[in-house]
Parts: sequence; structure tokens; C-alpha cells
Amino acid sequence: MSEPRLYPQHRFTLPPGATDLLLVRHGESMPGRVDQPFPERDGHADPPLSPEGEEQAVRLAERLASAAVDAIYVTPLQRTAQTAAPLAAKLGLTPVVEPDLVEVHLGEWEGVTFRARTAERHPIAVRVFTEQRWDVIPGAEPAADFAWRVRRGLLAIAARHPDQHVLAVVHGGVIGQALALATGSGRFAFVGSDNASISQVVVDGDRWILRRFNDTTHLDPDLTLSATPPQ
Repeated sequence: MSEPRLYPQHRFTLPPGATDLLLVRHGESMPGRVDQPFPERDGHADPPLSPEGEEQAVRLAERLASAAVDAIYVTPLQRTAQTAAPLAAKLGLTPVVEPDLVEVHLGEWEGVTFRARTAERHPIAVRVFTEQRWDVIPGAEPAADFAWRVRRGLLAIAARHPDQHVLAVVHGGVIGQALALATGSGRFAFVGSDNASISQVVVDGDRWILRRFNDTTHLDPDLTLSATPPQ
């Protein structure tokens, strides 16, 4: 008599033609002052990384130095390119700019003003998070437009890289929007990813699969994971 067939638990594998996409938020950027606005690029605030952000970029590179990454993407803003640079050097890859994944435009609050108004709990800043809409800020990018271009940018990358693993260094608002699209959640359900954190989405045509959110293990060298609870 033959032995009964065994059915092991399913382990996730990349669907044929899909793209495994790591979404990395850029490292911490320089602090700002209201009387000293950040430099701008195409209407977007464009601060460089702070020393802390540069260290985060190094730790990210160390974490992913042996990862199977076929391509690296960045946005037009320098903080994403600076974050990607150490990893790109280790892997021998040249980052490609994807303009559609630039951060949401915040209109009259672009740059330091947004940080200041949020810290002050300005009434409009409170509305932003209560209503889960950036466009309550005067002149900010309409929510539908932002969602559309993030989707377009990610689909364009996926179309170039079927059956491959891609890393994109982007922005917190972009990650939040991408994961909301992937899960059908509220627009701000995934807003607030940490600097230099790793999130992961598999893009399989119109089916997007969330695999990871806000992985920051590499940023805490003292972090240890144990299956044994403390005694």
C-alpha cells in the first residue's frame, strides 16, 4: 500500500510575471526653520539628508547588501538619491528616476511650513489627518490626482520588471498611498512609515499583495529576536 500523500503548508512564491517591490522611505532629512526655507525642485521642498539620515542609509545598505535586487528607483528629490547611494554602490546598480513617485505636493504648506503647522496642531493640520486628505491644505495636490500618479508610477516599474525584485526609495506619503491602493484601506492607514524603513508589495497586474510594512530591524543594531520569553 502506498504512503498517503503529504501536503505541506503553502509558502509564498512570486506569481509568474509579477514584480516584488521593496518600498523604502528615504532617510531622515535636515531639520528646517521657517525663516530659512528648504531649496526647491519643481515646486517640491528638496532638503538633503541629515547626518542621522546618512547613517540610516548606510545601515539600509548593510541590511540589503546580499538581497536579490535587480533595479533601484529613486524620485527627483535628492534625499531619495542620497539614501539609495550606499546600497547602489554595493550592488553595482545605477538608480533610475521615477518622477511619478515624488512626494505629494503640499501647496502653500510645502516644506518647513508643513512641519511647523503640524507641530503646532494648526486646525487645518488636524483636518488633514482627521479627513485623511492632504488637499485640505490650500493649493495642495488633489487626492485623486496623487493616488492616480502613484498607481501609474508603480505599474510602470512593474511593467519594466516582470519576475524581478525592485527597490524604490520614495517618500512617506507615497508609501502610505501605495499601501492603501494595495489593501483598499483608508488613505492614511499606512501613513507614518519611519525613515529608512522597508515595506514590500507584490504587483501582479491589478492584484497587489502587501507583504511587509515599516520594517526597521536594520536601524536598531541592539535588537534581538528570541522565541523564548524572558524568565
